[in-house]
Amino acid sequence: MIKDDNFAEEFIGLDLSNQKIENVEFEACTFTKCDFSNASFKKCRFLDCKFEHCDLSLISVLDSLFSGDSFVDCKLIGVDWSKARWDALSLVALSFERCLLSDSSFWGLKLRDWKFLECILKGVDFRESDMQEVDFKFSNLSGTLFRNTNLKKADLTNTTNFDIDLKTNDIKEARFSRYEAIRLLGSLDIVLED
Repeated sequence: MIKDDNFAEEFIGLDLSNQKIENVEFEACTFTKCDFSNASFKKCRFLDCKFEHCDLSLISVLDSLFSGDSFVDCKLIGVDWSKARWDALSLVALSFERCLLSDSSFWGLKLRDWKFLECILKGVDFRESDMQEVDFKFSNLSGTLFRNTNLKKADLTNTTNFDIDLKTNDIKEARFSRYEAIRLLGSLDIVLED
């Protein structure tokens, strides 16, 4: 099973759903097809770990540290990432690829250089966040919330269904696909005609 201190371990098919895990450290570990749904991680550390085909929906991350972790083809619905521990030790960006992150919250976090590639981010809260140079390529942002969000140099190329108010967000040097960029005009109280 799991120890208090796990280094370079490989976990396949691990089922920790509905479990409470406290003060456990995982460094350079790989999790494949694991079920963490509804699990509670309290004061845990995940450093440079890789999650593939895992279900992390509705996990609690209270005071847990994440740094340099990657998530590929994972389900992370309804996670409140703002409850995790974000300090100097967590400066290494996280990466999500082809993940389902709907109804999650990143409210007020520093997400500089994070990657959300080909992800579904429906109803996600990014308000008050620093998202400079975040990569959203090919993601679906339907119903996602942005307010007082720093999106400088963010890459939203081929990203769909975003609603970003130009008056309440900073998008200097952000990249958009030409035909999707028209969505930015929706916040300007203007009428577009063919």
